[in-house]
Amino acid sequence: MDRWIHRGPLIIECFVVANLGFLSLDIYIAHSTNAFSYAAEWIPFYFSMGAPFLLVLELVQNRNGKQNPQRWIGFTVGACSSIVGIAGLLWHLNGTFFEYQTLRNLVYTAPFAAPLAYTGLGCLLIMNRMVKPDAVEWSQWLIFFGLAGFFGNFVLALCDHAQNGFFHAAEWIPVISSAFAVSFLGTALAGKCSHRFIDLCLTLMAAQVMVGLIGFYFHGQSVTRGLSSSFFENLVYTAPVFAPLLFVNLAFLSGLGLLGLRNRCGN
Repeated sequence: MDRWIHRGPLIIECFVVANLGFLSLDIYIAHSTNAFSYAAEWIPFYFSMGAPFLLVLELVQNRNGKQNPQRWIGFTVGACSSIVGIAGLLWHLNGTFFEYQTLRNLVYTAPFAAPLAYTGLGCLLIMNRMVKPDAVEWSQWLIFFGLAGFFGNFVLALCDHAQNGFFHAAEWIPVISSAFAVSFLGTALAGKCSHRFIDLCLTLMAAQVMVGLIGFYFHGQSVTRGLSSSFFENLVYTAPVFAPLLFVNLAFLSGLGLLGLRNRCGN
């Protein structure tokens, strides 16, 4: 466990690099629905293409574990990522919802909470440089980011599946599982917990991984069985195929925090 704690920051760095890079594909598919009709829609795409290379450059130059001037790269990328996320949130809400402020316009507009993934990753980068991995706060921050992400998942799953009126009963599963994750992670974060409760939380995180993989399968089925003869059109205009994988990401992040917390709490 001590070895894991020592390597925790590197694991988080790799986690952020992988997620930022993958977001470029997700953004390209999502913004292809309107063919990038606004030039600003390219900003998160190009940011996701370039930021991972900068972070890898910092990792290579810091591989000996010594602090050097290259640490500013991570702080800069983290700050820019946070700004991109907040700007994307305002951009997505700057439509019919702000004009009419109705539940219907909130459901059928662009997914307003989705850009906050950039904000979460940016804050995670900054935290990883400011908090020592052997401090309990480091684990608590990971749990907090996981909790915030699952809350966002709850909102996104609720809004996205409300578009077809929860036609399939299984569409309630991500909504309910996200609510459970928020409840349990919030409890783990709020007070001193026993090993038994943290083990229960870890079991729940394993279940979240299953929810994400099953959701990925069903969303993939909607793409392969789409009405269009073009695979790319089905990929763009059917259920967001990669969205359920966010459950896997958040479960991994929360699980790291829970393992660190378990190592520091009593029986």
